Amino acid sequence: MHESPDAAGGEELELVRIPEADLESIQASVRQLLDRSAEQARQLDSLAVAPDPMPFPGFGMPSLPGMPGMPAPALPPEPRPILELQGEEYENELDTLTDWVEDFLMPTYGAEITTAAPWCERWQEHADVVAWLHALWLAYLQHKEPDAGQSGMAVWHRDFLTHAMAAVRAPGGPLSACQTDPERPSHRLLRGPGRSARTAGPGAEDTAGRNGTMT
Repeated sequence: MHESPDAAGGEELELVRIPEADLESIQASVRQLLDRSAEQARQLDSLAVAPDPMPFPGFGMPSLPGMPGMPAPALPPEPRPILELQGEEYENELDTLTDWVEDFLMPTYGAEITTAAPWCERWQEHADVVAWLHALWLAYLQHKEPDAGQSGMAVWHRDFLTHAMAAVRAPGGPLSACQTDPERPSHRLLRGPGRSARTAGPGAEDTAGRNGTMT
């Protein structure tokens, strides 16, 4: 055992001799600490690796851009005008529209049937009425959603309901030849305009008028 001067303060430090048995115990403890540190490092490395977005190859799911493993949300089908639908698709849409018209629209906003406000118990056979009411229903679905704001339904009443009902039930509208008295149900399809003279065929044209002559 020897003494050495301290570089900072000039004091002499006494070296301590550690027994060999204690030294082996300290070395064993250091090895354990190193092993634990290595294991923790491996765990951190495994956590840092992104998990496999598709652990089961048999179950494929679409992913959002930049978000592996997250399925894309299912988007609702875009609404289409009902007159563009055909077959069973049209019938199903008309059934849903009928439920809304007869369970909500007419009991709430139908008022009384008069000559100034006709109606038809077979309104589903009037294509223009179906188109009007379907558009009104789609607007209702849109404006009752929370993202339409607190004034959504007021906008629907002002911009859609009043105008659509006035057009459908006008005295000279599509239902004017149908029921005009609550006690007398009636249904009649009004005759629409025919084809124009230009598309009806060459025989429909006035040759004298085409040549600029008067008879």
